[in-house]
Parts: sequence; structure tokens; C-alpha cells
Amino acid sequence: MGKIHRTQFFEAAQDNQMQVSDVLEEVYHALTEKGYNPLNQIVGYLMSGDPTYITSYNSARSLIMKVERDEIIEELMSFYIKKKLEG
Repeated sequence: MGKIHRTQFFEAAQDNQMQVSDVLEEVYHALTEKGYNPLNQIVGYLMSGDPTYITSYNSARSLIMKVERDEIIEELMSFYIKKKLEG
């Protein structure tokens, strides 16, 4: 009966989950191949949340939607700080 008061933990296996940096790289290449400015398109998506800023070419749109926008921003800020501010 003592087990009923304990909280069980469940951790889903996260096999084959791409890193945010990998997602950004794939999306960047898809946008570039289709002739879009990847910076403008990705910023548009991050600011608005509207996935139509990202091309569906090479499944880029569905790929970027698998990652939370705040995770993308965190990855970008982390990269910027490491490269620019910490040298």
C-alpha cells in the first residue's frame, strides 16, 4: 500500500531525434535550394509561428515543426554567445 503515494516516472525513448542544429541545417539547405533567403524565412517563422514561411520542399516544414520555436531560439543564442562573446 505504500507504493500508492509515490510518483512514478516515465521517460519516453527519444531514438532518432534530430538535434536542433541539424534541423536548422536541413531547413536552411531546403530554403536555399528553392531560392528563398533562409535568414528572412526562418526569422519570419520564429516571429510569427506561421509554418508557411518554411518551404515544404524536402519536408523542411514538417521537420522544423517538430522542434519548439523556443528551442530554436535557444540554439541560435547559444551559438551566437559562444562564437561572438566567449570567443
